[in-house]
Amino acid sequence: MIEYKNLKGVPDFYCYELSPKTSKYAICIPVINEGNRIINQLEKGINKNINNNFDIIICDGGSTDGSTDLKKLSNLGVNTLIVKNGKGKQGAQLRQGFYFALERSYAGIVTIDGNNKDLLEEVGRFVTKLDEGYDYIQGSRFIKGGYHENTPLMRYFAVKLIHSPIISFTAGNKITDSTNNFRAYSAKYLKDERLNIFRDIFNSYELLAYLSTSAKKLGYRFCEVPVSRIYPRHNVPTKISVFKGNVNLLKILLKNLRGDFKSW
Repeated sequence: MIEYKNLKGVPDFYCYELSPKTSKYAICIPVINEGNRIINQLEKGINKNINNNFDIIICDGGSTDGSTDLKKLSNLGVNTLIVKNGKGKQGAQLRQGFYFALERSYAGIVTIDGNNKDLLEEVGRFVTKLDEGYDYIQGSRFIKGGYHENTPLMRYFAVKLIHSPIISFTAGNKITDSTNNFRAYSAKYLKDERLNIFRDIFNSYELLAYLSTSAKKLGYRFCEVPVSRIYPRHNVPTKISVFKGNVNLLKILLKNLRGDFKSW
C-alpha cells in the first residue's frame, strides 16, 4: 500500500497495486458501496477476458460494505484499488484514477460506472477508437447499435430534453447520451495543460461535464460509440437524488455553459 498525499488538485488516497501494469489502456471504475453490483460486473468481465486485455483500476470513494476487499478484487481480475482519503465525490475519485493512470503512462483511459448497468465487454469499442486517434469517445445507448432497457422515464426525458441539449450546445457538437459515464479519453487530452483537470473545483459531476464540452474547443477528435445500458426493474442504482441531486446537476450544467470551469 502506498499513500499519496498533498498532490496538487488530487485528494489524498491510498493505492493498493495488486498487479503491475500490463496493458496499453486502463479501465477506471468509480465505486462506493456497490455491493454485489460491482462483483457481478467484474465476474462478467472475467468471463470475457477483459482483465487479461486491460488493467482494471477501482476508484473507491470509501466503501464499507466489503465489496472492495483486496483478496476478492484480486480474484476478480482487478489490477489496482485506489481508496479516497480526502474530500470529494465522483469527480474526486476520477481525478485520483486519472492521476495514477497518467503516472503509469497509459495511452488512454476508459471509464465505466461500477453499478452493473454497463457491459465491460464493450470496452473494446472505445479502445478501437483510441487506436484510430480519437481523444474523447462517448458511449451512447441512443445511437444506431446502442441499446437500453428499463430506463426510468424521468431519466430518459431528462437526458433527451435537458442534459444532452445543454451539453451539446456548450460543446459545439451533438452528444446524444451526455450523462453516460461509459467513455474513453486519450492521455494526450487529459494531460493538456489548458484543460487542467487536476483542480479541486471538480468535486462531483463537474469534471464529466467539463470533459464532455472541452474536446472540440481544444482541437481534439470526438466520436460516439454504441453501448448498452440495462437498468434493473426495481431499485434503480444511482447516486443522484430525485430532487436535490438533479437540481445540483442542472446548476453544474449552467456553470459549465457559462465557462466557469475553463482555465484557458
